[in-house]
Amino acid sequence: GEIRGRTLIDVGSGPTIYQLLSACDHFEEIVATDYLAVNREELGRWARGEPGAFDWSPFIQHVCKIEGRGEPWQDKERRLRERLRRILPIDVHRPEPLGAPLRPPADALLSAFCLEAVSPDRAAFVRALAHVGNLLRPGGHALLLGALGESFYLAGAARLPVVPLRESDVREALAAAGFALRELRSYAMPPALRTGVDDVDGVFFAHAQK
Repeated sequence: GEIRGRTLIDVGSGPTIYQLLSACDHFEEIVATDYLAVNREELGRWARGEPGAFDWSPFIQHVCKIEGRGEPWQDKERRLRERLRRILPIDVHRPEPLGAPLRPPADALLSAFCLEAVSPDRAAFVRALAHVGNLLRPGGHALLLGALGESFYLAGAARLPVVPLRESDVREALAAAGFALRELRSYAMPPALRTGVDDVDGVFFAHAQK
């Protein structure tokens, strides 16, 4: 729809590309970012089509199916590889998360399950939102996916803390960080998806503008 443009920045990509599969149809350039070098290296291996990179083809096929345009999944894979032009280190707790301003500023920002997982408290979450907002042009769109009511998740033997958020916290944080909320939706995590790797209550989707 209206969320399109030249540049999309994905904040906290991790080693994954699922969150970019629909976005690559609406932006000329995608900038992926992550704090960890090992995640950036994994993204680079996939983008270059190197042997041994994770096989995302079942996920790409699924996205093509639910988009319903009859597009061959190989075309979407090729388009995302062509448009994923930069993979950069990021620290959302710095006022300049990339170490310097993004040139040109992004038309849209995407972040999935990142900011609440790297913020020690709600105040840090608000600051991180404001910092990543510096990467957007005025009027640029922010799309956030995140966890509600989650205090930890497990990564192997490691138990990693998460700042528990409510819908009201998300609304207040976006306003405090200089965003105008356009849409906020959430859903409760069904029992079948409660697998013990976290204590998440639900998931939120927010669309806001700088």
